[in-house]
Amino acid sequence: MKKAELKKILKPLIKECIKEVIFEEGTLSTIISEVMKGTSPQKVVHEKKQPRLETDEEAKRRYNKRQGQLKENRKKMLDSIGRDAFNGVDLFEGTTAMIPEKKGGQGGSKALEGVSPHDPGVDLSDFGLPSGAWKKLAGN
Repeated sequence: MKKAELKKILKPLIKECIKEVIFEEGTLSTIISEVMKGTSPQKVVHEKKQPRLETDEEAKRRYNKRQGQLKENRKKMLDSIGRDAFNGVDLFEGTTAMIPEKKGGQGGSKALEGVSPHDPGVDLSDFGLPSGAWKKLAGN
């Protein structure tokens, strides 16, 4: 048997077998899903929006608004108990708002939780001395 005759007989048989496997046994859907997995990106990127930071002007405005609300609340409280009850003495003069305590005695979730906003903090002005203190500390 010649090569051409064998090819003429086998080609239709092989073609029919491949069609049967691909279409009747569901191999085509598996091939397509594998190709799609290979062409699609592996990582899905989600956009995260950064919170908008408020400007100094906005912070001052918010602070002034809060101070106005506190003064108004103090006035309402004095009016409700009667100004004459304490001989005209302002019971809330010189007071500041309370700082909430930490819950459960555990460390807070915020860095400065429990610290007064009026706390001056640590003075760092001496770190900029021209005496070369930083060079001495760095070993230069």
